[in-house]
Amino acid sequence: QVQLVESGGGLVQAGGSLRLSCAASGRTFSPYAMAWFRQAPGKDREFVAASTWSGGNTNYADSVKGRFTISRDNAKNTVYLQMHSLNPEDTAVYYCAADVRPRSRIVTMTWGYDYWGQGTQVTVSS
Repeated sequence: QVQLVESGGGLVQAGGSLRLSCAASGRTFSPYAMAWFRQAPGKDREFVAASTWSGGNTNYADSVKGRFTISRDNAKNTVYLQMHSLNPEDTAVYYCAADVRPRSRIVTMTWGYDYWGQGTQVTVSS
């Protein structure tokens, strides 16, 4: 079993920055990819960013390209999401997810991820 714990959310003004962290623990951890999703009130959970655990490939939603960066520290079993130029539309609960199945490319849909964190709230005020 894998446990994912997010941290780093909070309240920030528009134009500000935040860094989210996701620490993984449990069984020997070697996922194919790690991802961040987010869910705003009344909306479906949507893909934000993902990185293969090797770091060779990343994928970003168009809405965050150029503003968000996903990175990981394999030695710490931790993945990060650095967010800049935040705007109120970024307000959501952000979830970390792990894809532990053998794949050849990053999946950007929720069904591709087996383990999820509890989420961390990000609120951007205007």
